[in-house]
Amino acid sequence: MTQGETVPVRDTTSLVLAAQRGDERALEELVAAHLPLVANVIGRALHRHADADDLVQETMIQVVRGLPGLREPARFRSWVVAIAYRQIQMHRRGATRRHPPAREIPEELPDPGGEFEERSLTGLMLTGQRRELAEATRWLDDADRHLLALWWQEATGELTRAELAAAVKLKPTHAAVRVQRMRAQLDSARGLVRALHASPRCPELGEVVKAWDGTADALWRKRITRHVRDCRRCSALSGDLLAPEKLLPGIAALPVFAPFKIGTLPHFVQHFVQTKAAAVAAVVVVAGGGLAFAVYETPLPGEHRPADIAASARPGGAVAPEPPAVSGSAAAAGPAPVLAGYFVAPGGDDAGDGSLEHPFATLNKAAAVVRPGQTIALRGGTYRPTAPIVLDTDGDAGHRITLSSYRDERPVIDAARIPADKWAITQHGSYWTVQGLEIKNSASHAYVCLSCEQNVFQRLSLHDNVESGLTLRGAGTTGNQVLDSDFWANHNPADQGQSGIGLGIKFGSGDGNVVRGCRAFDNADDGFDFGEFAGPIDIQHNWAFGNGVNRWNVSGWRGNGNGFTFGGGSPVVGASHSVRHNAAWENGHDGFADGGNPAELRLSNNTAYRNGATGFGMAATPATLRANVAIGNDDSVSMGAGVHTSRNTWDEGSWSASMFRSTDPAVAEGARRADGTLPVTDFLTTGNGMGASMSES
Repeated sequence: MTQGETVPVRDTTSLVLAAQRGDERALEELVAAHLPLVANVIGRALHRHADADDLVQETMIQVVRGLPGLREPARFRSWVVAIAYRQIQMHRRGATRRHPPAREIPEELPDPGGEFEERSLTGLMLTGQRRELAEATRWLDDADRHLLALWWQEATGELTRAELAAAVKLKPTHAAVRVQRMRAQLDSARGLVRALHASPRCPELGEVVKAWDGTADALWRKRITRHVRDCRRCSALSGDLLAPEKLLPGIAALPVFAPFKIGTLPHFVQHFVQTKAAAVAAVVVVAGGGLAFAVYETPLPGEHRPADIAASARPGGAVAPEPPAVSGSAAAAGPAPVLAGYFVAPGGDDAGDGSLEHPFATLNKAAAVVRPGQTIALRGGTYRPTAPIVLDTDGDAGHRITLSSYRDERPVIDAARIPADKWAITQHGSYWTVQGLEIKNSASHAYVCLSCEQNVFQRLSLHDNVESGLTLRGAGTTGNQVLDSDFWANHNPADQGQSGIGLGIKFGSGDGNVVRGCRAFDNADDGFDFGEFAGPIDIQHNWAFGNGVNRWNVSGWRGNGNGFTFGGGSPVVGASHSVRHNAAWENGHDGFADGGNPAELRLSNNTAYRNGATGFGMAATPATLRANVAIGNDDSVSMGAGVHTSRNTWDEGSWSASMFRSTDPAVAEGARRADGTLPVTDFLTTGNGMGASMSES
């Protein structure tokens, strides 16, 4: 490939077909694109074993040799993962025959009070919980560790659940059960690690481990876990543990393995391996853990490298700190990535080169030049664009594009000057991570993502816009995640409260979309609106409050805002959404409304409190309702004939607000935690397994 040559982007199936016809470049692209996936799966499953690089190499050789006989090109990724998984199983059986079960002595963790930069090759500081998670993997058995390697790739968007299931030769439903069990073991192991490292350590735990020799084996796992589970002091230590998915953002995961032995590969594959090895910019090893992480980027031909990027890749280079909590209603700003491709600043110049010293002035300029694998970092301050912002470039699974606040600075996009008939930001690009932005004053929608795939939106604050904060819409809206964001005070002053929603996933279709840890509040209409969307959405640990209330003193107010709406529109479109551990309080109308959705909604452990109409309005859907709480609403529930209901407050006699530990919403409606997650609060918690878990997002 010559300098500056343009390579056409082809989908995987087209590449497979071309490679089977003898196209060497197509084969190079295929192998290059899937090497990180294979390396991650094997590296994690083998617990950084010295044989990992050999198994990666053997897997890729088998892929190259077996490709001509692959009869279903569309299943290439699943086929590659299955080959990798077989290599893992063969290695495991061989190791068992050669050696007795491993009795690994956990390495000592770094001193939490020490300078972690001195122990890393890039200066990237992993949080204490990442280190604990890494050590916890030592306590898993081989089968769970192998499954964790696959699930980790699913959580980062590298694998689908179907591909994971195919790798372990199970149906997706059975694979889901296996994953759930593995995660339960991982949670137990994390609690075990937290208890062992407590200072001072629980005296009773000290007695339990008095004879322990430091071996992370099944016997001691059971003994220590049993104590942690039954000990109030030790079990309380795990109260602030984040879900494993929360520890992924901002880290591109690669196992640390030796340089590829490329001599055994066909000559036309060797070039890409050398190129790929050169693209690894830095590596960070978690001491004492079973996981290794790396930060990497792949420069494209002719790409410039701002001076600060090179500096940040050196030991001791500047690292973006975790941001402080933001007071008031706005969400906390997100952490900036360690490496940035382009910078934008309010005082910049689009004639500059986009470096830290000469940043661009507009996001549109940066969006026009950004390439897969690069980052756009927005400096703090207020941006006042006069033209709509368009994000069209696609990343890919191995080279996401990141749009982020810079370090702990706070960029604010004031869209008031953009024409009212235009959306402030329109995104068509897929494989983006957008984080740490505040967008306000759009005369229309603040941010619309059209038919987007595999995007992550996190730590956003979108408020005081006319139509909506964030809306995902269109056919092919697939695999997106909206996390830890606030959508508030959106309203249209011209229509008496009939529009102005917080977050919408609507007017489209697609699977695999997730909304977690978000708040939608004080909007004129609905907080969360999932109307006319044909595809199940996973909606968990979100809060909606104060929507549909006339806060603007508009005469003739006709708003009827719900906390959560799952249907509506014409024609009515049905989708079986999963709704878990959400809370809706003091909304103008229903807490949870089916909106005419005819599909089977699944609602469990949700709480509706003091809403203006019905807590759970489920007249049209054959919903399944379990362990939900409805207290203080105008009516608890409205159900159609096909609803299945069990262990809800309306099923088990008379309940009152006294069942809650607190009815004071001040903490829940206040600042988020420093990491952007929801505040820890006793508000609306019951302690009896019913209703939303308000302190776990």
